[in-house]
Amino acid sequence: MPLPRRTRTGPILAVWLRDLIISLAISAFIIIFLYQPVKVEGTSMMPSLDDQERIFVNKFVYRLEAIQRGDIVVFRYPRDPSKSYIKRVIGLAGDHIRIVAGQVYVNGLLLEEDYVPSEYADVRSYQDGREIVVPPNSYFVLGDHRTMSNDSRDFGPVNQSYIYGKAVFGYWPVDKLGRLR
Repeated sequence: MPLPRRTRTGPILAVWLRDLIISLAISAFIIIFLYQPVKVEGTSMMPSLDDQERIFVNKFVYRLEAIQRGDIVVFRYPRDPSKSYIKRVIGLAGDHIRIVAGQVYVNGLLLEEDYVPSEYADVRSYQDGREIVVPPNSYFVLGDHRTMSNDSRDFGPVNQSYIYGKAVFGYWPVDKLGRLR
């Protein structure tokens, strides 16, 4: 009578456990240093980003390149750094910003904002239409839904040290899948 075959679960379990640990380490590295999944909370960036939309934030990109006008950035709220905000960069350090009747002027030129549809535009002026100069190492940020956004018009320019990433890719809901612009 033949002896029953012995199964070797020990080595298989060790290989599986090793692969799991390696996968978790790689995932942790990516999330901590490169890309972080984020859930958008609020309507201030509509129609570009919807409430509850899921996106990836590139946390490494600004170590390699400068923040550009038009970038959608994620930053710590200056009045409460435990909260994160997401807005679009309108003004760079040294820029002269003026908002008159909802129209944004950067360095005396009207800013073309195709990402702000008329139904989301705001007709208010900022500081009675007076010009402000964005301080060094700071950025003037606005939400795309101008009537529903708490942004630099309320809390002033955002220091670069508060900005921790660039919103780059939407992944949920599926119909919003793709690069952000």
